Amino acid sequence: MEPIWSLVRRLRKQRGLTQYQLADMLVSLSSNRGVSRHEVARWERGKRVPGPYWQRWLSAALDVPSEQLHAAARRGRRLR
Repeated sequence: MEPIWSLVRRLRKQRGLTQYQLADMLVSLSSNRGVSRHEVARWERGKRVPGPYWQRWLSAALDVPSEQLHAAARRGRRLR
């Protein structure tokens, strides 16, 4: 199981999205302007782990089961 930073980056690139586009999708889906390209970059570099709130929206934006993101986040926290 890969850590969340690797999973988010891989899925984003597979879908042909930039970090800006993913951040915009998350803002649109959640109606919460609390995420930016910089936050997506932090997630992808392993500097931060998205919490359950953002994991839910990442699941919708990247079309991946939420449990897969939760497991990747747990792995990411252990590796930090």
